[in-house]
Amino acid sequence: MPTIPPPPPTEQRKRCAWANGDALYEQYHDEEWGVPYLDDHKLFELLRLEVAQAGLSWMSILRKRENHHRNIVRLISDATIVRY
Repeated sequence: MPTIPPPPPTEQRKRCAWANGDALYEQYHDEEWGVPYLDDHKLFELLRLEVAQAGLSWMSILRKRENHHRNIVRLISDATIVRY
């Protein structure tokens, strides 16, 4: 599997105008936005967030991210819902 070089240090990166002014947006921009992922779990998380985002602002999704993750984990672990 190919390796992806690490991003430059935060102080060397330029931040897009849309990410300024909110700590959650700044963290998302600096640590996740535009970062290529090879991990299946991370890719699935991002897919879930994109699907949940339909019709909502991305800020709403970022604020609800942890709650969304807990609900998915609960649903996946419920044997009455998920059958193999």
